[in-house]
Amino acid sequence: MAQYDVIVIGAGPGGYVAAIRCAQLGLKTACVEGRDTLGGTCLNVGCIPSKALLHASHNLHEAEHNFAKMGLKGAAPKVDWDQMKSYKSEVVEGNTKGIEFLFKKNKIDWLKGWGSIPEAGKVKVGDEVHEAKNIIVASGSEPSSIPGVEIDENLVVSSTGALDLPKIPKKMVVIGAGVIGLELGSVYQRLGTEVTVVEFLDKITPGMDGDIQKNFQKMLKKQGLNFIMGAAVQKVETTKSKAKVTYQLRKDQSEATLDADVVLVATGRKPYTDGLGLEALGVEMSPRGQIKTNSHWETNVKGIYAIGDAIDGPMLAHKAEDEGMAAAECIAGKHGHVNYDVIPGVIYTTPEVASVGKTEEQLKEEGRAYKVGKFPFMGNARAKAVHQGDGFVKLLVDAESDRILGCHIIGPAAGDLIHEICVGMEFGASAEDIALTCHAHPTFSEAVREAALACGDGAIHA
Repeated sequence: MAQYDVIVIGAGPGGYVAAIRCAQLGLKTACVEGRDTLGGTCLNVGCIPSKALLHASHNLHEAEHNFAKMGLKGAAPKVDWDQMKSYKSEVVEGNTKGIEFLFKKNKIDWLKGWGSIPEAGKVKVGDEVHEAKNIIVASGSEPSSIPGVEIDENLVVSSTGALDLPKIPKKMVVIGAGVIGLELGSVYQRLGTEVTVVEFLDKITPGMDGDIQKNFQKMLKKQGLNFIMGAAVQKVETTKSKAKVTYQLRKDQSEATLDADVVLVATGRKPYTDGLGLEALGVEMSPRGQIKTNSHWETNVKGIYAIGDAIDGPMLAHKAEDEGMAAAECIAGKHGHVNYDVIPGVIYTTPEVASVGKTEEQLKEEGRAYKVGKFPFMGNARAKAVHQGDGFVKLLVDAESDRILGCHIIGPAAGDLIHEICVGMEFGASAEDIALTCHAHPTFSEAVREAALACGDGAIHA
């Protein structure tokens, strides 16, 4: 029986990062993973392959719509779907092999198979039982569906199936206007698919700032995505090669149908804890199936910790990574820390969307006095030069102290630009601090500075 200081169950972003940090802190560590490759959903069938397809399809869009404007003449490229999927697979393989290397470098044992916890301090993998002073559950999440819709990964697919369709569909219905639905919907729209997004609510990207929701939907419509809002999907029926989606409009209860070659169910994700044996151990769970933890990411059963999508909070890879490092620090007797008020969210469409901190709607609800600084990318020389002048930076600051409370960006490189504000918020920065910091010209980042200036006497270029 192998003995470890820590066994991590799950090798996704939370799990593998936790394992590496534990090893760095001098703890004998193992990581349980049943997939053939490390990296979990994110690297294998989530974040990374979807970004590869977003990049490839964006380049196709540029070739079709912007190359000629820049003097790049010639026939638009033809899409070789199999080659595009091969490129995606190479990207995934490069990343997963990288984690294998990091495990070897840090002397972490990969226990191949699916793990369960027969009792505190023990982890069973296959027929073998391993002892561990501490166990970190990083089992992640799985796609969730809605009543009347059964995912078969053939005609009715989750994000996993959507990343590996045998051919590019002529018509696709996306159920859910959240991050996954809009990213993958964008991919297929650029590749020539007629994409219709059906959303239960009246606004896309639930929980995001209202300005972003409204402008983002306008831009996606302009690109060719169709939207049916305020619609509750009743059922999806399939034949051998087609699917039919029946939905009901909430405003008047009228029913209608949509035909599709493929239906993408993008209605969120749920914690995946099946087969771990947590109930038998008496581990406390929330009504939503999440593992309950304390401020040290420890469950009510001593020595068992949990992080990532399996516990409360936004289901984001970087949130899981932060928790993985923090839990490792706690186990090693140090102080683990995650600032849940400064966790950015990004949508990797074109334009990108990124946000951190409070939305304007939240500040109004709290009755907090605030100021808004806004700057359009149309006033940014670099953005205009690359045909990405749509969108804006919106900064929300405290009316009295000028302290940054939130930031919302829609435009080029938004997912990278947001981190200037994340760092600023960690240090309690004011809008004036950003405004007085020299930003290189010409860069997209100048738009962030201009938004900060707009919180004071006014932006220069607007």
